[in-house]
Amino acid sequence: MSKFAPYFKKVAKEIVLIIGGPGSGKTTVIEGLTEKGYVCYPEVSREVIYEARKQGIEQLFLENPLLFSELLLEGRKKQFHSAVKEENEIVFIDRGIPDVLAYMHYIGDAYPPFFDEACREHKYSRIFILPPWEEIYTSDEARYETYEQAILIHQHLIETYQNYGYSLTEVPKDTLDNRINFILENLKS
Repeated sequence: MSKFAPYFKKVAKEIVLIIGGPGSGKTTVIEGLTEKGYVCYPEVSREVIYEARKQGIEQLFLENPLLFSELLLEGRKKQFHSAVKEENEIVFIDRGIPDVLAYMHYIGDAYPPFFDEACREHKYSRIFILPPWEEIYTSDEARYETYEQAILIHQHLIETYQNYGYSLTEVPKDTLDNRINFILENLKS
C-alpha cells in the first residue's frame, strides 16, 4: 500500500498575497500572472470606491474610514473563501485582510475586535511585498495618496503583517517579467 501513498497525498493550497503601498506595481504583477494563466483575484478597494461614488460619496475612505474598511474586510474575506475553493493549487490575491488594519493604523483610527479576528482566522500561505518605487508611482481617481504617504503605508503593511506572524518576501524593483519570475521561483523553494 505504501507505494501508492504519493497518489493519495493531498496537494496543499497556496493562497499567495501580493502586497505593497499604493503605486508599487501590484496590479501590474497580478495582471502579468493572469496573462501567464494563473488564477488571480484583483484588489477589491476600487470596486468599493466606484460603488460609493455611484451613491454620491466621492472619497468614502476619507469620509467614513470605518465603513470603507468594513466593506473591504468583507470583500477580502469573500476572496479568501473563493480562493480556498479554487481547483488550482496556487491563487494570487492583490492585497489581503491585514491590509485593512495596516491602513487603519496608518490613519490612526480604531477598529472593532472582529477586524483582528478576521486576520487570525484567515491565513495566507505566502506574502510578497513590493517596495515603494517612485519612478513608477502615479496617482489616479482611486489613488489619492502622495508618494511620501505610500512610503508610510508600506511601513504599516510590514509592521501589521509581521505582527500576525508572517514572513514577507520583498520583490525587487525590476522588469515585470523579472518580478513575476522572482515570485514564481520563490514559490518553488
